Amino acid sequence: MNQVLITPIFLLAAVAVTLAPGPDILFVIAKGVSQGRTTAIVAATGFVCGLSIHTALAVTGLSALILASAVAFTVVKIAGGAYLVYLGIRAWCSRGLISLPAPGTNHSPRRIFTQAFCMNVLNPKVAIFFLAFLPQFTHPDRGHLPAQFLILGLCFALQTWVIFSLVGAFSSVLGRSINRRPQLARTLDLLAGSIFVALGIRLAFTRN
Repeated sequence: MNQVLITPIFLLAAVAVTLAPGPDILFVIAKGVSQGRTTAIVAATGFVCGLSIHTALAVTGLSALILASAVAFTVVKIAGGAYLVYLGIRAWCSRGLISLPAPGTNHSPRRIFTQAFCMNVLNPKVAIFFLAFLPQFTHPDRGHLPAQFLILGLCFALQTWVIFSLVGAFSSVLGRSINRRPQLARTLDLLAGSIFVALGIRLAFTRN
């Protein structure tokens, strides 16, 4: 079934979607710049675990139920939008998104993982994407549809982890230069924070 479902078209489309600008890849870049390759990979792993949750929800049909419920969709999108705004404000205040975190600031791998995981799980646009994207590559005559969803979703998550990890590694190299220039790092913090706040507001006001 793997050879039938995982086509070059699916992989190209998945890579294009993964590389598209969004809060997930911007967060990985920020962590790579500020705290290095290992932290960026931790963030990438958090996002991929979030994608695994969306895959499981798509397989069980829960995503469709959430999207069909105006109340549930509103709660999730407001929570996700508020979390992005929170991260943006922290970047403005603590200078911890692009520049090196202040001494004593808790940026443990567990915290980074949790932030990335919550950002992904609380984004209903990811659920919408999975329900719109994955069915295009399923075939009722080629086996159990939930199993096809699972294989495609896990493949999407795997290529996301690879790409995010590579992007994070590249960002860590760039970060060594940026963090030798505190004023530049501060400017990028303000810019990144503004982007996160804008994305959070946009998500919160997404129409049901």
